Amino acid sequence: MINLKQIKTLWIGIGLVSIFFHIYLIFSGLVPSLISRPLHMALAIPWIFVYSSRTKEQLFLGYIFTFFGILSCLYIAIFEQSLSDQYGFLIGWEQFLISITLLLITLEMARRTVGWPLPLITLIFLIYGLFGDRIPGEFGHPGIPINSFLGTLVITEGGLWGKLTGVSVSIVAIFVIFGSILNAGEAGQGFMNIAIAVAGRLKGGAAKVSVISSALFGSISGSASANVASTGMVTIPTMKKLGYPKRIAGAVEAVSSTGGQIMPPLMGAGAFVMVELTGIPYSQIIIAAFIPALLYFFTIWLGVNRYAELYCLKPYRTKMLPSFTIVTKTALFFLIPFSILLLFMYVGYTPQFSAALAILSGFLLLFIDINFNFNLKKTKTRIINVTLFAGQQVAIIASIILSASLIVGVLGITGLGIKVTSSIITFSNGNLWLTLFLTAIACLILGMEVPTTAAYVICVSVAGPALIDLGLEPLLVHLFIFWFSLLSTITPPVCGGVFIAASMVEENWLKVAKTSLVLGLGLYIVPLAMVRHPLLINFANSPLSSILISIQIGVGLFFITKGFIVKKLTARCLLLIFLGNIIIFLPKLQDLVY
Repeated sequence: MINLKQIKTLWIGIGLVSIFFHIYLIFSGLVPSLISRPLHMALAIPWIFVYSSRTKEQLFLGYIFTFFGILSCLYIAIFEQSLSDQYGFLIGWEQFLISITLLLITLEMARRTVGWPLPLITLIFLIYGLFGDRIPGEFGHPGIPINSFLGTLVITEGGLWGKLTGVSVSIVAIFVIFGSILNAGEAGQGFMNIAIAVAGRLKGGAAKVSVISSALFGSISGSASANVASTGMVTIPTMKKLGYPKRIAGAVEAVSSTGGQIMPPLMGAGAFVMVELTGIPYSQIIIAAFIPALLYFFTIWLGVNRYAELYCLKPYRTKMLPSFTIVTKTALFFLIPFSILLLFMYVGYTPQFSAALAILSGFLLLFIDINFNFNLKKTKTRIINVTLFAGQQVAIIASIILSASLIVGVLGITGLGIKVTSSIITFSNGNLWLTLFLTAIACLILGMEVPTTAAYVICVSVAGPALIDLGLEPLLVHLFIFWFSLLSTITPPVCGGVFIAASMVEENWLKVAKTSLVLGLGLYIVPLAMVRHPLLINFANSPLSSILISIQIGVGLFFITKGFIVKKLTARCLLLIFLGNIIIFLPKLQDLVY
């Protein structure tokens, strides 16, 4: 048997097909969802089952899954028109078999990508959909014929091919390609050089470089773990070389990388999923998210300053700083694509159309090196890297979102989401802050098991309506839940970002986690401050109020950070923490504006 995994040219070709397919969808007009979304899954399947296989057994099974998976996806795409006329009811044994095949392959894709928790949660929801009529009381459902249940999930846009998968197809994949092109060229080094030029000479400069570079890169990567692994390869060795305590070096990178997912303009995949779930324009979401994200990174910056005072953290040495010429040259490689992206979005074009134009500019920049010389050999290597990285990353995200789409589909079919919402409101007796607390706990627990985007989608589908019923604006609810879905990246016992950073600095992960909790205080406090002061996210309509509130919260965070980051906790520290909380949560300075 030919080992397709080892044929590099084949994977370059599949990667190119994936790239051109997703870009083609932007310019081709309206392609039916039951064509574009199954083809999106078909392109993802080989990367998960063949390219990523680690053993001969996995590879053998991967070929089988790939064959039947692609065949099933093609069936949906080819017979899209006739399937649409069935209104979600399966006809014939072959459709039943294809439905079961697609569900099993979706679960296995998620398992191979992120482990057992996500597919197990999805399987529990599927079992509930099939047998929930046997559950007595409020949480049972009347029963759904199996042909209708499976049909709704697989041959309509009510499950596997729902809105979330649409986001993966039309937006997330495009920005993954965009990020791949930036990383393959000089733009990645441009991020780092800008950060070093801005913060390298400051007190605790190496840590502050980590904060800035992670904020820039993390917004594109959309993954805290990927951010730690990539920017951490540069920042962590530098911090160690300058004598920073290992736990601080690891914590700074873990906490900063986590913040990349809440940092506009891209916010990973989160902002685009939010657009689909809320119907709120992308521009409004990133404007609303910007000031809270700045507060988060401001808190980390304050923490780095405190640690610099306590442990004499050194700035970059002069010989380690890039020259002004190098900074300028490398900065152009990401400033040009980024400027094109933001400019076209600002004048009213869709994010995906703007990203496609930015991709074109980034692609052209792959042909020149840092000295602006044409280098065909280097360009060839870069394009190969883009195709392999983009193909695999699109597939990984698709695996997660397809599985989450099934959960959302079951919630809609069975009405379970409404029942859980009602139970939350009843249990909390209409108390907003108790409901927020329960939601935060749910986000933390779920985030331990599944990726951030999936945790956010599940939590907002279940708890979001309860918070909206209690009077919160939908955008505020979605931002609150999205922020708290990130808690598990730095909060024990499962803290993926911390584990990776700890291994890179060769330090006990518990020490890194403890420092991360203190440095990442903003992740716990800012979402609650958004609820206390809703005008914080309303910069577009009330800029002065939003700025005043952000100053108020910033002052409170300063006192809390000052109280927490100490060598020994004293009564003065507790007073500072108490004062900081009073400043943040009690007064409403925006009332002074009116």
